[in-house]
Amino acid sequence: MEMKHLEYFIEVTDTGSFTQAAENLYITQPALSRIIKSLESELGAPLFIRSRKKLLLTDVGRILYKHAQVIERQLSLLEADIDNLLILKKGRIRLGLPTIVNSFFFSQLMASFHQQYPDVTFQLEEDGSKRIAEKIMNDDLDFGVVVLPENHEMFNYYKFVHDHLKLVVPFSHRLAAKEEIALHELKDESFIMFNRDFELRNLILEACIEEGFEPNIVSETSQLDFIEEMAAYNLGITLLPESTCMELTSDLQTITIANPKIEWNLALIWKKDAYLSQVAKEFIRFAKLKLVKENNHADTDEDE
Repeated sequence: MEMKHLEYFIEVTDTGSFTQAAENLYITQPALSRIIKSLESELGAPLFIRSRKKLLLTDVGRILYKHAQVIERQLSLLEADIDNLLILKKGRIRLGLPTIVNSFFFSQLMASFHQQYPDVTFQLEEDGSKRIAEKIMNDDLDFGVVVLPENHEMFNYYKFVHDHLKLVVPFSHRLAAKEEIALHELKDESFIMFNRDFELRNLILEACIEEGFEPNIVSETSQLDFIEEMAAYNLGITLLPESTCMELTSDLQTITIANPKIEWNLALIWKKDAYLSQVAKEFIRFAKLKLVKENNHADTDEDE
């Protein structure tokens, strides 16, 4: 069974007409009819019910059409993979980043990748972890950096940050002199939070509820800069990852939350069982290598 013959069969099925299919394929109608008859002979059953009004598939025809479409898609993917290997790797990588992460590092990662593969472009979107995960599932993004949710069975992932949340307050705050604090001591405070698109919000809410109180949220936003400014003006407290606290520019005090520690784990995710181009596979390999180096560098800095 030749692939080209399957392509001709698909064209006849899609157009519902031997005449139209022959025109689209640039062959004569008798030649197309002979090809379809040879397929029927090979399978030992007719593929079409021929009538004046409409061309219908038989049961065997429907089965062949279903499998022929899969074969055609796989052949296209095979050709694309081979093309990627034989020519300079071209393509576009769509990456989602939460506004809370250190975008400078990922800018460096993308720049390094682009230097090695100059024909690859990046489309960067900033959003919360929840929205990024949704966009990956809907095929609107290829990769995302997210706070790994508990139910992550739909994704392949690579964890690269293991962090904890810290309390952030202005120097004028009554708690500013403390070196560490228990979470339940914050039950009477006003909280500044990221909005519902951010998994960080869920982590904080769940931790507070486990400590016997629901936080009084006075403001919500998707922007880290706005949270920083509101905390600096003493409009409320906020909880941020330790790595993010190191990037704060305002005069703010950070305090260790010792009881309980609230973990914040970041991962690079992509859709499980999704087709990955050679460019996407190379980006995963490249990103893992860079992320390992970055983590090792961070550990060295902490030891010093």
